[in-house]
Amino acid sequence: MNLPITWNDVLALGPIAVVFGGTLLLVVLESIVRKASPLMFWVTVGVLAVAAGCALATIGVAGTAFGGTVLTGGYASYFALVFSAGALLVTLLSPAYLLKRATAFTEYYILLLAAVTGMMVMAASNDLVVFFLGLETMSVAFYVLAGFTRQSVTSNESAMKYFLLGAFATGFLLYGMALVYGTLGSTSIAMLRSSAAAHAGEPLFLVGLGLLLVGFVFKVAAVPFHMWVPDVYEGAPTMVSGLMSTGGKSAAFAAFLLVFGADVLQSAAPIREVMAVLAALSMIVGNILAISQTSVKRMLAYSSVAHAGYILTGVIAANADGANGVMFYLLAYTLMNVGAFGVLSILETASVENVRIDDLAGLSRTRPWLAGLMALFMFSLTGIPPFAGFFGKYYVFTGAIGAGYTWLAIVGVIMSVVSAYYYLRLVVVMYFQEGSPDQVGTATGIGLASLVLPAIALLALGLLPSTIVNLTMQCF
Repeated sequence: MNLPITWNDVLALGPIAVVFGGTLLLVVLESIVRKASPLMFWVTVGVLAVAAGCALATIGVAGTAFGGTVLTGGYASYFALVFSAGALLVTLLSPAYLLKRATAFTEYYILLLAAVTGMMVMAASNDLVVFFLGLETMSVAFYVLAGFTRQSVTSNESAMKYFLLGAFATGFLLYGMALVYGTLGSTSIAMLRSSAAAHAGEPLFLVGLGLLLVGFVFKVAAVPFHMWVPDVYEGAPTMVSGLMSTGGKSAAFAAFLLVFGADVLQSAAPIREVMAVLAALSMIVGNILAISQTSVKRMLAYSSVAHAGYILTGVIAANADGANGVMFYLLAYTLMNVGAFGVLSILETASVENVRIDDLAGLSRTRPWLAGLMALFMFSLTGIPPFAGFFGKYYVFTGAIGAGYTWLAIVGVIMSVVSAYYYLRLVVVMYFQEGSPDQVGTATGIGLASLVLPAIALLALGLLPSTIVNLTMQCF
């Protein structure tokens, strides 16, 4: 297929072009500048800030480029803004953590921008091949970042597990893409959605969608393909875990929402029912397993499985409320989970690599700012108003009820109540138990500022959620 490519196509990509160009610039800087880590940090910050500005400037102008294979503006720019914001917070929190772990290598920032480039391509894909290119760009960067703490056995183990299981899931995804192509004669996502009703009765098409679903369920870390999550999150560097749990999940759900849109789910009823069961199981299994965890990282890992179930509920709704709810939820989840992992990165010391819940005892007296911020993130993850986490759940559950999946919304509400136990247990430990002040690290000014920003945003989005919802409504 011959696709005419013009400079207008390249310029229309905006945020993707900025981040990809920034990645290439870092490669050049790394090769010509000695001890380039501080310079590369500031270049990464600047690139992500510019990318966020480009996304904000183009969010109101939706279109396509490269022969209709790539989305520009609108939906793509919204998620580019989410990825840029999340990655910027991770970048600001990274230098102190990397120095603490003696892993302040310049490759870190190159891989981080490469991962963000892949995320943006996934959210902008209007073709299954383009989606796959973005997915693999992001995944390969994450495979390396997961094992970035080279001297740590658990970090190397997490990278190997993530690589092997990720490659296995990619096989399902590619086979599903091949079957869909064999049915439709095209890899266009737009054609997939418009032709779903006509091909819904064909077994080959349904099998292809089922295999695509397997690949997506792995990438969003939903049951039953979730068992890699706790080990990978625990072994990977803390801020990498924060980026994987937010940017990686958001990118996968952005593509999920594009491929399994309303046209597809309303036509392929068996696929929709399977997704509903997986969403319910994710909420139940994730929350129940999180209760028994003693490691904060593993607790957040299992809770991310539960959140995948909540967000999947909005996808299943296959209506405007559900789609808007998913987009709002992913923004809120990015802010609150990056914040939680950011607090953990500060609390870790050179000797304490994996913070346990008991290690937070008495934190309100030794580090009151950190305790207050962590409590705020826990309240938002629980879904307590007036924080953004409450409205994220409200919107996806409203969409599910409107689509006739009231039972799924009820499961979600019950499991949200269950999640209050392990989220608020952290708050109780920090404020009502005695602890040793020498067991926690210290925070830099940039680190604290990077945590205050998402905390303020979560409160602002909770008080004025309509500002984001009005924005997401323009993306469809």
